[in-house]
Formats: sequence, structure tokens, C-alpha cells
Amino acid sequence: MVSRNALMWMAGLLMVATFLTGSNVHAYPLTPSKDNYKLALHKALMFFNAQRSGRLPRHNNVSWRSDSCLRDGKFTDTLNDLVGGYYDAGNAIKFNFPASFAMTMLSWSVIEYSAKYKGAGELAHVKDIIKWGTDYLLKTFNNSADSIDRVIDQVGLGNNDGDSENPITTDGDIFCWMRPEDIDYIRPVTACHACSDLAAEMAASLAAASIVFKDQKAYSKKLVHGAKTLFKFSRNERGRYSFPGTDAELFYNSTSYWDEFIWGAAWLYYATGNNSYLQLATTSGLAKHAAFSRGPIHGVLSWDNKLLGAQVLLTRLRLFINPGYPYRETLRRFHNEANTIMCSYLPYFTTFKRTKGGLIQLNHGKPKPLQYVVNAAFLATLYSDYLEAADNTKSAGMFCGPSFYSIDVLREFAKTQINYILGKNPKKLSYVVGFGNRFPTHVHHRGASIPNNKIKYSCDGGWKWRDTSKPNPNTIDGAMVAGPDKDDGFHDVRTNNNYTEATLAGNAGLVAALVALSGDKATGIDKNTIFNAIPPMFPTPPPPPASRKP
Repeated sequence: MVSRNALMWMAGLLMVATFLTGSNVHAYPLTPSKDNYKLALHKALMFFNAQRSGRLPRHNNVSWRSDSCLRDGKFTDTLNDLVGGYYDAGNAIKFNFPASFAMTMLSWSVIEYSAKYKGAGELAHVKDIIKWGTDYLLKTFNNSADSIDRVIDQVGLGNNDGDSENPITTDGDIFCWMRPEDIDYIRPVTACHACSDLAAEMAASLAAASIVFKDQKAYSKKLVHGAKTLFKFSRNERGRYSFPGTDAELFYNSTSYWDEFIWGAAWLYYATGNNSYLQLATTSGLAKHAAFSRGPIHGVLSWDNKLLGAQVLLTRLRLFINPGYPYRETLRRFHNEANTIMCSYLPYFTTFKRTKGGLIQLNHGKPKPLQYVVNAAFLATLYSDYLEAADNTKSAGMFCGPSFYSIDVLREFAKTQINYILGKNPKKLSYVVGFGNRFPTHVHHRGASIPNNKIKYSCDGGWKWRDTSKPNPNTIDGAMVAGPDKDDGFHDVRTNNNYTEATLAGNAGLVAALVALSGDKATGIDKNTIFNAIPPMFPTPPPPPASRKP
């Protein structure tokens, strides 16, 4: 139930518009297909295969990729083996911050929808994708220790373009347009000694994965230990990992670490059942800090802002277990705020604008919108499944101000947005490569744009492939590009990454949304797996002693 204050806030902030039949969203009629979502899911997962770094498995199923960057970490004075992991996007940099978030999102989707993954024949594949990521993350700190003083946050160099007065001539992963397989320059390794946001996100990633791999006890235990160590480090050494002048600030600047504290603590609670993590996640002061430092985009889950994700994740606890005091008030607040954001996604309200074609503008018209849209579609579907599973009736729904809305409206929102991405848009263009009849062919991606012809191109020798107007010679199946502009326009131009670049974090949200929408609605969520480590809140009293026979 939403509080009176939340209802008044919603009533004042959100203006009731028109019903869905009169909104822009239906300019392109919905014809959702569960089979389409499943097919798109198969494609979207393949993107991660194309992004793998290191020595590839025998059956990677991407013909134009092979082993790459096998010397990562070799020339550092700390950790010698940093081979593996994922390249972030169209470059060859390994950024731990967005990669960790991507693995957390994938793990969350497996925990909730393992039956749907199994039905799609993708459960083993997605678990392999997650393990490839977590195996690498375990390499980036001393995972055998209980306390650490540093974490590797990046391998590869991005900001080396310099300027006309101070040119930087060092080869790097932004300057060089070459296949990862051909990289022969030394890739710098960056370590941080005070990075609460990064360490807490990595902790969330390992903790969530430990639930995914609960049947592999030794590996799950290793993940939990690593998560505890990272979270302890995040709390002891306060600071943002993206300090001024770094690649992190330029490419993945973090606005605060308070949201990661709540997010990481919530996942550690589910992974361990230790109430101290729940106490931290529901500390009112922490919630206030997170709310006030949530970054420029409110009510949106992203690699930078996990507050809404944490609120939905902990609302699950309130709906299914409701632990009561001393967690009651913060959990109620999180539930109310999550509910309010879900309401703001609906087309009846004007909190967020929409393009004429119906795409919600969660980043307020700025470039690269799809990464935010897919996360919202996942959360909306997941939240509706939470409400339905907790309500146990066909009339489940939520209040938005004085009005009650069925969960079907939330699901319709998610379908509308995913259908837009899959081709129900003014361009009639699928923004997922390899899905549909028309999709981008000039993806901003080094490996996809350079022929696999046994010719090694130098850093600037590959620029001709970057700048050519010809389509990529290699199809990077499943890559969700950055997306259209606020006018539904799209330019399939390789050199403009605002339109054509795909990322780990974006594709993770797409995978999560697709699996949530796929399959039979009756399948729903897995109610119990996430609670496996949590002891009963209200233990069953022992039976009375047996009476003695006379």
C-alpha cells in the first residue's frame, strides 16, 4: 500500500493525461510475440560471446573472434594475470564498473526467471556468460584475503587523444582502430585504493552470482567470500573511483557511492542471510544520502544509479516476507518510491516525455537512450510479477495517486518499449543487430568493422575501416545499439557512437527485459531461490513433548 504522502506527491506531480488508446504509444500498434522475444533473447546473448577477451572457449560461436590480449596484467607490479573478462563496447577496454553491473543484472534475471531461460534453451549459456565475467572479476583483487587495499578497475587506455598542443602518442584502445586479436601494445592497468562505488558494485555482482551458482557449492562460497571482502573495502576506504582526469571520469563517471552501498548490501543479505547487511541497506541515513546524490537522472536504473534497482529488490523482501521492525519504515519507503517510479513510466502521466513513435525519454532527450529503456522495461515487468505473486489474485495492481491500475498496464508499457526497439518504430528498424529484416549495419565496433582476412592493420591503418561507408564485414549478432534521438531519428554511421555503439550494460538490460517478457506469463518469477540463505523470520516453535503413557 502506498503512503498518503506518496499519493499526494503523485497526484501533484503527475498529471493524468489520456488513456492508452489516445496516446502516442499506439501510433505503431503492438503485436507482441513471445516467440519474437525468445528469438531476440538468443541474439542478445550472443553479443556477450563477441565481447569476450582472453583465450576463448572452443564453442564461442562467433566465427570472426579468436584469442586476444593474452598479456593483460603481465607487466603490472601487483596482479600478473588479468586475462579474460569482457571488452566494454566497440573498443578493447575492460571497465570493471559497467561490466560488474552487467553481470549483476544478468544474475538477477537468472534468479527470477531461470525457468524461462531453461524453456528457451539458454540457461546454461547465460550462466556461462556470467561465470566468464565473475571469473575475471575475481582476478582483479586478492580474493583469498579477508581485507584488501586496492582493486583493479580498468585494463586498457581510453583517453589518449590529447590535443593540438599536447598530443599523446601512446597507442591505446580508443586511438587504435584494430581487431583485439591484433593488439600488440602494452595495455595499462589502473588500480584504485579508495573506490567505494566500484567495490560495492563488484560485491553486488559476486553476491548475486553466488545465488545463481548455489548448486556449485565451492564456487558459490568463493563468490560470497569475494563479495564480503570487496564490500568491507568499499565501506572502509571511502571515495569515488572516477576521480578527475581519469578514463573513468570521461567514460563512466560515477556520481556517488551511496546507491551502491544499498545495492551491494541488499545482494549480500540475499546471498548470506546475514542481518547486518539488511540493517545497513535499510539505514535511513544511507537512503537519504542515496536519494540526494542520485545523479542527473531520477527514477532510472543504470550503471551509475542503482537506487531504484535496490528499492525494487528490497520491495521483494517486503512483499514476500515483511520482516517488520527495525526494517519496516525504510522498506515501506522503498516500496512507495518504487511504486511511484513505476507509475511515472505509464503513458497516462507526463513525468517523462515520449517521442512521437512512443519511446520513453528516460534520459530526457540525450543520446544513447536505449540502455535506460531496457532496464525500465525489465523492472516494470519484474515489479508486476512481484505484485501478482504476492497478491495471488487476478486483480493485482498498484495505486498511482487516487487511481488503481492493473499490472497489465505495467506489462504493456514494457512490451511497448521493447517492441519499439525490435522494430515497431517510425524507422521500421530493429535496433538489435541480426533481429528482424532491417537493422544497423555500421555498428561502432572494431572487431565487427575489420575483415578477418589475416591482415594485421596498425593503429591508424585500421582507420580506413572505421571511416568507410561500407557495411561491417562481420555481423555482431545481438548487439543493441545506442538508439535513436529524441525525434525518432537514427543515423547508421560507424563514427557516431551516440547512435551505433553497443555496450555490455545496455545488452544486459535488454537480455533481462526479453527473458522477463518471453514465454508463458503463468511461469512468472521464481519465488524462493533468492531467499535460500535467509533464515526464517518467524521460526516454527518446536512441537510439545510427547505425553507419557500411563
